[in-house]
Amino acid sequence: MRSLPIRIRLTLWYFAMFASAAALLSLASFWMLEHSLNATEYHELQERAEDVREVLDHAAPNSSILQLGDEFAAIYDFKDDGKYLQVRDEQGNWIFRSKRMIAQNPTLDAPGSLPKDGQIAEFHQGTRFVRILSYPIAARGKLYSVQTGVALNKSMLLLASFRNNLLWLTPLVILLAAVGGHLMSRKALQPVAALAAEARRINERNLDTRLPVPRAKDEISDLSLTLNQMLERIDNAFASVRAFTGNASHELRTPISLLRTEIEVALLRPRAAGEYRDILGRLHEETVRMTGLVDNLLSLARADGGAEAIVIVPVKVNALLLEVAERWEMTMQKALLDFHIEMPAGDLVVLGDAHGLLRLLSILLENASKFTPPGGAVTLRAVVLESSVVLSVEDTGIGIAPEHQARIFDRFYRVVRAGDTLAAGSGLGLALARWIAVRHGATLCVESKPGCGSCFSLSLKQLIPAAGCASAPAASRVPAGLVQ
Repeated sequence: MRSLPIRIRLTLWYFAMFASAAALLSLASFWMLEHSLNATEYHELQERAEDVREVLDHAAPNSSILQLGDEFAAIYDFKDDGKYLQVRDEQGNWIFRSKRMIAQNPTLDAPGSLPKDGQIAEFHQGTRFVRILSYPIAARGKLYSVQTGVALNKSMLLLASFRNNLLWLTPLVILLAAVGGHLMSRKALQPVAALAAEARRINERNLDTRLPVPRAKDEISDLSLTLNQMLERIDNAFASVRAFTGNASHELRTPISLLRTEIEVALLRPRAAGEYRDILGRLHEETVRMTGLVDNLLSLARADGGAEAIVIVPVKVNALLLEVAERWEMTMQKALLDFHIEMPAGDLVVLGDAHGLLRLLSILLENASKFTPPGGAVTLRAVVLESSVVLSVEDTGIGIAPEHQARIFDRFYRVVRAGDTLAAGSGLGLALARWIAVRHGATLCVESKPGCGSCFSLSLKQLIPAAGCASAPAASRVPAGLVQ
């Protein structure tokens, strides 16, 4: 079922709230008026009963029932109060009865049978609705039952008039509640509509634009701040994509231009087989470099898109390091570097992805071979530290200045040394290595000092060796001379 727009929902909520309040107020007002009238009538009847007590107290002490009756008749027969009045003593003798009470003949209990606050009853007499109070009193040392009444016609007319007024006033209030609810919902959503209008004007060409933030610290300001933070992230992501695309295009244009130049020069004139072999060798080196660059670009693009899978399983560290060492042994020899492996005896098992860790260590060894002068040393090391295994690659190369260490993991960032027109490499390897480390829940750290070499390391959780642990890809054993 399709949900209603928030404006309509707010209008309905406001309408329900105001309509309920109006209905409850009407019912409460009617109940309060009726309760007040009932209380007023009760006190009036009680006062009339107390007036009877005063008449009895002021009568002569030895007055007979007939004398008391004559005295009541003299007082009440010509008064409006006497229309509904009758008095009897505790022996059941009638002292006074008005004509209307005689005609209606309501029951009047003995004073001992009546409650202290009296007893209310009602009856209908002709066109009149009468409420009577049977009330016990004590006078002249005796108990009497007094029954006095009052017509309810005026009170009933007042209640009917008030009820009729409420019947047409309440729908009017409910209608006004609907209109007010609609206006209030529009007013409440006006800042949101303004934010939506501002947000619609933002596109890929003006992502630096930010939404206005109200001064009031409320939900609208929180929404504006949240949207601005989201725009900041989107802007950074677009900038990263643009920079990545530009840098990737630049990195690919250079080797392609070199390939084109070499081919064009080779086609200018016929050449000897040796010259063609040299040219093909240079072309092969450039294609190898392009293959590595495209591979890194593809890996980073897949990582950004979440398509690069990392499967965390138990991995044997010793087998992993021996595999990496065998792959890089020949490269280190060609670079005239002393290559060592240091690892504890026995099987070390960590949680990780064998292929990902192999790639990470290969990236670090590649950088070490590039930036370590001939005659230097490169050490691939595994050290047990408490419940973790620290994998590291240490070299005696040129080192990294402190101002560059915070940025070497950025994509396409390369340190240009004095006298060089361009730093070696594409600037993607360490970025990919850091991504692999992050996916392993680790941090790729660097310790370096210019002229004294560098050490890259990461810490992985160690597991107790168990059967079925995943090992690195199948490898031949590294010559024993490499294991220290």
